[in-house]
Order: sequence, then C-alpha cells, then structure tokens
Amino acid sequence: MATILIADDDPLLVKLITYKLEALGHAVLTAGDGETALEMVQTVHPDLVVLDGMMPGIDGLQVLQRLKKDAATNGIPVVMLTARRQEKDVISALSLGARDYLVKPFIPDELIARIKAILGSLSQ
Repeated sequence: MATILIADDDPLLVKLITYKLEALGHAVLTAGDGETALEMVQTVHPDLVVLDGMMPGIDGLQVLQRLKKDAATNGIPVVMLTARRQEKDVISALSLGARDYLVKPFIPDELIARIKAILGSLSQ
C-alpha cells in the first residue's frame, strides 16, 4: 500500500483521515505545519500528500510551489484540502501542480475515493 503524508494543523481532521487511510492499509505520516511537511517529504518521499492551504508558517500553496519546483519531489501527487474556496485559490493550486482540490467542509469518503483514484492512476 501507499505512504501518505497529511499536512494539516487540525488534529481532529488529521485523526479522521488517518483512521480512514490506515483502515485501507496505507501508512500515514502527519505534519502540523508547512515547514515540517517539506522536511518529511524530503526525507520520506511519500506516495501522495494531502495538504491544507492554511497552516502556521509556510502555507499550503507555498509548500506546493516548493514541492513542484524541486526535481526530487515534483512527481509526488498533492491533494489540496482547504477552506480556501475562491476561484483564484483553486486555479492557483491547480496551476502550481496540485492533482486535486477539495474545499472544507468536505465529505471524508469523497477524499478517500479521490486518493484511491490518484494512487490507482500511478500504478498503471
């Protein structure tokens, strides 16, 4: 199964997503801020990142931008999961290379389905 990094500063949300992903057999890592997320991606190289748009320090869009600029990490798919719902935010994230974009509040099983679809497309 896959290794998935959840980068979000909401511990309850992280716990919920972690529970659902681990139930499917995935290994889950977590980061509560952008700097930690960047460090973890560099050291662990997860198969997918679920990234909050608004975190302390470096925000999700800055993390995404750095991941996509680095040849070592630009192939890792990123799913944005954020309260930022304005059109410019969605377009900006997708233009920077996000694979998908979900707005909070969200349906947890929809996030899981989207993650499955992305991971499935990687194995083909």
